[in-house]
Amino acid sequence: MDKLLTIISEHVCAAFTAAGYDAAYGRVTVSNRPDLCEYQCNGAMPAAKAYRKAPIQIANDVAAQLADDAAFSEVQAVAPGFLNLRLTPDFLAKYLEQTRTAERFGLEPDPKACTVVIDYGGANVAKPLHIGHLRSAIIGESLKRIQRFFGNETVGDTHLGDWGLQMGLVIAELQERQPELCYFDENYTGPYPTEAPFTISDLEKIYPAASAKSKEDEAFATRAHDATVMFQQGRPGYRALWRHIMNVSLPDLKKNYDSLGVSFEAWLGESDAQPYIPEMLRQMDQKGVLVESEGARVIEVQEPTDTKEVPPCILIKSDGATLYATTDLATIKQRMETWNPGRILYVVDKRQSLHFEQVFRSARKAGLVKPETELRHIGFGTMNGKDGKPFKTRAGGVMRLETLVAEITDFVRAKVEENNLVTGEDVENTTAKIALAALKYGDLMNAPTKDYVFDLDRFAAFEGNTGPYILYTIVRIKSILARFGAWEELSIAAPETPEAKDLMLALTRLPDALELAYRDCAPNTICAYIYELAGFANKFYHETRILAEEDKEKQKGYIALIALTKRVLETCIDLLGFEAPEKM
Repeated sequence: MDKLLTIISEHVCAAFTAAGYDAAYGRVTVSNRPDLCEYQCNGAMPAAKAYRKAPIQIANDVAAQLADDAAFSEVQAVAPGFLNLRLTPDFLAKYLEQTRTAERFGLEPDPKACTVVIDYGGANVAKPLHIGHLRSAIIGESLKRIQRFFGNETVGDTHLGDWGLQMGLVIAELQERQPELCYFDENYTGPYPTEAPFTISDLEKIYPAASAKSKEDEAFATRAHDATVMFQQGRPGYRALWRHIMNVSLPDLKKNYDSLGVSFEAWLGESDAQPYIPEMLRQMDQKGVLVESEGARVIEVQEPTDTKEVPPCILIKSDGATLYATTDLATIKQRMETWNPGRILYVVDKRQSLHFEQVFRSARKAGLVKPETELRHIGFGTMNGKDGKPFKTRAGGVMRLETLVAEITDFVRAKVEENNLVTGEDVENTTAKIALAALKYGDLMNAPTKDYVFDLDRFAAFEGNTGPYILYTIVRIKSILARFGAWEELSIAAPETPEAKDLMLALTRLPDALELAYRDCAPNTICAYIYELAGFANKFYHETRILAEEDKEKQKGYIALIALTKRVLETCIDLLGFEAPEKM
């Protein structure tokens, strides 16, 4: 289904041709002066140079051709050569009725749809999730839903950190606390216990203690490093402990992600990429891209067109150790062999941009991906406190993610109970949905690359540009529809009031908002759109007697209009990763 702007532009392009001018000048845009017109065409200005005529003369010629066009209720040529346009109510209603009945509101799937792997989450096992994991999870989940909406097969992979130094730290600390455990006995040959010698609560104490100790105790830091190497080389007792860490950590991670409405199709980690490294390095050697540099083995990624230095991508250090880049490249190889994606998106802190530039260039130089495979880093900024610095607990530490979610939930619950929004069993369900909307919308309304200030009072407000305001708009419409009765098959009617027409025009802008969010990997585009749409919906509600309207045909048109608005808003918040309660 063509977008409304495309259809209008076709009408105006035809009028330019009929008036004796090139059709290319007939492109129409949404008016930047809605007080003067709904759409505008500025093609007469550039056409004036080509045809050696005054712009206003060309605009008048085109306006004359559009005088009897059923699409327009008003066509006005304005000096120095603008064409101001307004649509007829019937034309607008007919278009929106097609939108209402079309699958996915008439939006076409991406003709180049493919399998898309989205790397987001980035949790480390043996550690609790903290607020540093928030943006990756929220943005990544939304991008996955947007990619899927446009016809792509999507795979969300949390890419667990389960292979690095944190493993050695936990092992070394556990050995100090419980040296008698069989995992530390090199001569032990029996089966290892099926139950872990620690709980998730123990792990949450063990890792921070080990991390702090390694900074002050050089001997302990050496033992942790050695334990990491022995674990990675396959020492049985250490691998058994690693399996326990995974089995204890994963359920806790999944519980925390579930509380955010975030899910992954793949729970793979750095460890899963390790088997791919030897073959990958052999292929790089054969291809001649892996070269010696000061005892290390690197891929040179500097390009002649670079305006600044891009350092080589180090894969093997002089001591033989591999690095994050090695694992990331092996992960690309693994993903290509497993899913053959046409696109891999990395939702990771923007401070990692150089790392990903090196990895992507290395992947292409080594032939790990096809030439047409898209590799893209969606770098995000930090969530800051009101002091403008990275968000901390009151004690100055990094806040756990479940603590943040609990604080928001408690804050919203108090507002729900204070205002008697719902009662009884509905309180917890409604509170959870409002709290999640406040948190996610508060994050996603910002461009991913931007830092933003976390302000609980503002995010949880029921007025203004917030998630709860969007939910309140949806719930208000739900209430009207429930009181009206059967509404699903009602057709869009020509707008009777300015408020109805403004709402209808806003609905026609849905495709542009979603396509922009898809193209730019920018959920904030959707947030901006639904805030605007909710504003028009609430203005229409306040100015229109919907349920009290005595003219039943007119009333059916009103109901059909707000029903379509509800569907659009619900689709958009689903793409953002939250949903509306039934009451509010």
